[in-house]
Amino acid sequence: MNTEHTSDKPSLLLVDDDATFCQVLSAALERRGFSVRVAHNVTEGFTAAESDSPEYAIVDLKMPGPSGLELVKKLKDLDTHTRIVVLTGYASVATAVEAIKLGAIHYLAKPADADEIVAAFQRDSGNAAVPVETKPLPLSRLEWEHIQKVLTECGGNISETARRLGMHRRTLQRKLAKRPVKA
Repeated sequence: MNTEHTSDKPSLLLVDDDATFCQVLSAALERRGFSVRVAHNVTEGFTAAESDSPEYAIVDLKMPGPSGLELVKKLKDLDTHTRIVVLTGYASVATAVEAIKLGAIHYLAKPADADEIVAAFQRDSGNAAVPVETKPLPLSRLEWEHIQKVLTECGGNISETARRLGMHRRTLQRKLAKRPVKA
């Protein structure tokens, strides 16, 4: 349920654990006509949305505590009309698919600027003209994608993911701490 806003500007909730990034992006989005509220984790984001459901939301995927995917689900449960863009520095096919299934309208890899995000909010359908990559993914990227898929299937449980992958939990944690290899 969307509550009335005192401003005629569209409301936007920005949820990211990087305070500097939030400060810069929120200023850029305010210049583009949005009324921006900032939160730095899933709990703060959901609390802000409960008090005043946003028209738009930008959610970082990887934050301390629960994943941004949990917030996407909660925001959509709260108001199905909220238009959500997921941002991440840890892009994978598995998380992109899950974000869209949970209700995000777009998934952007960081760094993404304010203009790209605003454009993503305006998109209502996919782009059939996107070029299809013909070169196979590097083995290290395939490994990253597979780990992300299994981690998603395990609901983010690292121990269970490590067991299913047949690797030590600490080895998996080290792999997850690294940034993914570019595709």
